Amino acid sequence: MKNTTLVIKEIISNFYLIKRLSIYELKSNNKNNYLGMAWEILNPVIQILIYGFVFGLLLQRSDTTMGGEPVPFFSWLLGAFFVWTFFYQSTIQGSKSIYSRLRMLSKMNFPMSIIPSYVIFSQLYVHLIMIGISVVIYQFMGYYINIYYLQLIYFVFATICLIVAISLITSTISTIVRDFHMLLNSTLRMFLYLSGVLWPLSKLSEVPWLMDIMKLNPLYYIVEGYRAAYFGTEWYFITNWEYTIYFWIVVLLILFIGSRMHMKFRRHFIDFL
Repeated sequence: MKNTTLVIKEIISNFYLIKRLSIYELKSNNKNNYLGMAWEILNPVIQILIYGFVFGLLLQRSDTTMGGEPVPFFSWLLGAFFVWTFFYQSTIQGSKSIYSRLRMLSKMNFPMSIIPSYVIFSQLYVHLIMIGISVVIYQFMGYYINIYYLQLIYFVFATICLIVAISLITSTISTIVRDFHMLLNSTLRMFLYLSGVLWPLSKLSEVPWLMDIMKLNPLYYIVEGYRAAYFGTEWYFITNWEYTIYFWIVVLLILFIGSRMHMKFRRHFIDFL
């Protein structure tokens, strides 16, 4: 617990530095592109159009029920895809955040625990823009802004906490074993199909034990929370309070393991240069 408290204190006390570095990170990643940071928006938009075309038109996915009302597949997909993109990009970038900056770290003097955090925050700016775009699109689809949108604040925060906790583990392992980053990339792509992003887990209602196992994925909690906010169906984190408790237990457990690993190995990170 001491390691977890120390990591949290380092992140909070260096929040201003994290904010500045995250903006610099976002700019530097796109400085050689003609369209610059516009690609951060264009890439996920192109991806969701492809998935919408393949699954919605070619495979003719039927409407999904939300709050007792049928919802077109593309509208349903939109509610989860951008949060998935945020999770995927942040986790991948966070996992290689330390070993790709070892030379810089050898010359700088600030806590290494903030490295994954500022990389994640650089993706957060893009995610907030994508939320804004989603809200605008939903207005044209007939799903208007409602009071349930307020829970988006909670779910954005919950997503950040989950990613930071995971990145403390993955960035440590990736620094020691570089091949782990490739394994993580493949695993996360698989999770796209196992997190209720592209198809509703309710299709497994005839196999309840398998559906219950897949719902143990904390990302499913976030995905369904976003959809509940966009479609105004319920206060998801309240009506599913047992799931909320489970989610935060998982996040705290991952954070405990991640901070312990990070503190144990970070004094040796430079040795892997």
